[in-house]
Amino acid sequence: MSASAKSDNQTDGATLEKADLENFPVAPSFLPAAWRTDLMAVYGFARLVDDAGDGDLADPAGVAALLGVDADPGQEGFRPALLDGLERDLDRVFEQALEPAAAPPRHPLMRDLVPTVRAHALTPEPFRNLIEANRVDQRATRYPAWADLRHYCTLSADPVGRLVLAIAGRATPERIELSDAICTGLQLVEHLQDVAEDLGRGRIYLPQESMARFGVTEADLAEPAASGPVRALIASEAARARTLLDRGAPLVGTVQGRLRLLLAGFTAGGYAALAAVEAAGFDVLAHQPKPDKRRLALKAAALFAKGR
Repeated sequence: MSASAKSDNQTDGATLEKADLENFPVAPSFLPAAWRTDLMAVYGFARLVDDAGDGDLADPAGVAALLGVDADPGQEGFRPALLDGLERDLDRVFEQALEPAAAPPRHPLMRDLVPTVRAHALTPEPFRNLIEANRVDQRATRYPAWADLRHYCTLSADPVGRLVLAIAGRATPERIELSDAICTGLQLVEHLQDVAEDLGRGRIYLPQESMARFGVTEADLAEPAASGPVRALIASEAARARTLLDRGAPLVGTVQGRLRLLLAGFTAGGYAALAAVEAAGFDVLAHQPKPDKRRLALKAAALFAKGR
């Protein structure tokens, strides 16, 4: 095996290992092997794009060279250029899915996506939206109103749920609407968990209108512990996330079998993370609240049984 191939494999492994850090199970063992493979292919793509947009790639220069991106990681504009390179590689995914003789994608995680796209006749839109969300991150670091943040979530979160439904062959307009609510709720919960980390990256995913309503400044978010107004703000945004999860939870009851258990697990992950935020007294600055696995399992079982 060549040195570059070893580097590719190591990078892929580091990317996919992050699945264990998510609030919800990405591809649990109870699913059929083919589903797990397809879900991990989608996760690998989404994680690769997020890491490129956040500057978290293990070997950004190596990925740039692989994609044919003529830019240096230290240069301004490197991340947008890398995202453009990934979108060109996404084009190769769909070209080869339609025509096996076409030139293959350059990145191994993109190559892994080809059989998934082909098997389920997936469309490019959800994947392009995930790339666009990371482009938004390069130019927007604040969100004036809830509507602005909600639009961002339609790009960064909702496509994932739509892809899961498409892979399972259960996508309908009604289910997609419920899935979008769950996915946006999950994204909001993640934003609440990561307030301090995101601020360190220069980003705030709390609506500025909400911050103003509670009298919270950016300086307040940089403190080592949350003040009363910050806790009140986080509690309010947590309630918004819970409302979305409640709205989407009936999706679980529209399917059966292992897909029902998977969707229950996704949704329970959001509720468990919210419970962790609440248990921390809504102080997400002192430490990052993490969902309790036992609570997650109990909530998933309840959602599976009740279907909502």
